[in-house]
Amino acid sequence: MKIEMILNGKPLVAEALTDMVLLDFLREHECYSVKRGCETSNCGLCTVLVEGKPILSCSYPLARANGKSVTTLEGLQDEAKEFGGFMADEGAEQCGFCSPGFIMNVLAMVSEFENPTDSEILTFLSGNMCRCTGYEGQLRAIKKYLAYKGAEK
Repeated sequence: MKIEMILNGKPLVAEALTDMVLLDFLREHECYSVKRGCETSNCGLCTVLVEGKPILSCSYPLARANGKSVTTLEGLQDEAKEFGGFMADEGAEQCGFCSPGFIMNVLAMVSEFENPTDSEILTFLSGNMCRCTGYEGQLRAIKKYLAYKGAEK
């Protein structure tokens, strides 16, 4: 099947298997930030943005991405580096395996909510699993990042 999309801001036309999921296609196209975790849509490691909305690429049929804009962490390096600094400052990054999916969700949340409550933040990020932390450092990092982004405006 022929797939056409905008991948990280660049047009891409490629051939793919009809039963392929977006995760496999992205990794074939050198988007290695997209991790394979549970493959059951429960961990958030494979989170990418499709048309600016976070989706779990392990269960998203590639055909649904045809004609759409898909963004991975590779396409958001500046934003990821900026937020990643807040995570590091709060001790919220230990092994880092969950970070790409987590950062993708945080960046999507920032564009969707102007001033989310703790409850809204936790609900929005509930699909991201981290085996190393207790999420408190991540919540502190998000709140400081949101305050920083609000001060920029």
